[in-house]
Amino acid sequence: MKKIIAATALVIFAAGAAMAADTMTFPAKNGNITFDHKKHQETLKDCKICHEKGPGKIEGFGKDKAHKLCKGCHEEKKAGPTKCGECHKK
Repeated sequence: MKKIIAATALVIFAAGAAMAADTMTFPAKNGNITFDHKKHQETLKDCKICHEKGPGKIEGFGKDKAHKLCKGCHEEKKAGPTKCGECHKK
């Protein structure tokens, strides 16, 4: 029974990951942000780093949360863009 439950959970998780968009574009006042979701999935391997409640939309995602979550992670890992013009493209 435990194997069936584990297999079902794995299938649900894999389906969620497979349905996620490869790239997303977010409109912003000072230039659109294109986010490579697939690259982040492959690099981080743990959805809960960004998606606290599991796959799906990030609750309360907006400018402040994006700067704290995304820019903060890039600064912490010393990888990825951290300057305005590196994310915001006009």
